[in-house]
Amino acid sequence: MEKVVVVTGANSGIGLALCERLLMEDRHLRLCLACRNMQRAEAARSALLASHADARIDLLHLDVGSVRSVLTAAEEIRSRYNKIDFLYLNAGIMPNPQVNLKALFRGLFSRKVIHMFATAEGLLTQRDLLNSDGLQEVFATNLFGHFILIQELEPLLCRAGHRSRVVWTSSSNARRSAFSMEDIQHGNGTEPYSSSKYASDMLSLALNRHKNNQGLFSSVICPGLVMTNLTYGILPSFLWSLIMPIMYLIRLFTNTFTLTPYNGAEALHWLFLQKPESLDPRVKYHSLTSGFGTNYTQKKMYIICACCANKSSTCVVFP
Repeated sequence: MEKVVVVTGANSGIGLALCERLLMEDRHLRLCLACRNMQRAEAARSALLASHADARIDLLHLDVGSVRSVLTAAEEIRSRYNKIDFLYLNAGIMPNPQVNLKALFRGLFSRKVIHMFATAEGLLTQRDLLNSDGLQEVFATNLFGHFILIQELEPLLCRAGHRSRVVWTSSSNARRSAFSMEDIQHGNGTEPYSSSKYASDMLSLALNRHKNNQGLFSSVICPGLVMTNLTYGILPSFLWSLIMPIMYLIRLFTNTFTLTPYNGAEALHWLFLQKPESLDPRVKYHSLTSGFGTNYTQKKMYIICACCANKSSTCVVFP
């Protein structure tokens, strides 16, 4: 039977690169591009069909930052398909990123330059806003919308005798220090992106605990440092022109600088080829690229939930 694969945020960047790689792997896929901008989605579909003329590619309007859009899209998916094999939760935002330029240039000439670029720790803050649903925009887009989508698609994901996969595009920037159970939406903080990615890591753990016995398996990946529209919005273009040669030089000494969307999609593609029962739910799968351009995937344990880290008597992930 053909595999049904749904990819959110598939019209550009890592999402589009993933779709290209999946079609190269299996031309019999039923691929659904779930995108907010339908004009860009049409362009992405045309680009994919140019190299895979016989591919079956569907388009779906989905704005994961809007609960109404998620509910409408989920209803449409349920009417189109009788199962989902892979649900790639790739869409995400980092609005109004602010760079601490002093920290940036100080870090460029320190021994922590690789760590700084790899994690953006101490480098980025964002100004988050409320969306039309009254939710923090980053929380709604990066986490809550995807959570609602999973809930609504449960009949297609959790079927008797069927194995389905949910794969989250997380980040090495997902830090426990940015997340608080008392402020899940991160309305009072300055690192909503990091908080939302850490929350998605915890949610993946919870999904595995409660849904593995129903055939649903969840994984998280880090694409490495990738140059996408999200990344390019962090700094003015002239600064990227100055920094890029340095970044390629640094890649000779670290494997986290994947830089291109194709390289960043490595772990997403690798997971497509694995048996879900063989995967460790406590692992984050990292896309890595050597200094000579070789792509590979590496497993790294990630920190368990904030409750456990804070030694709380009650754990939301492992009750």
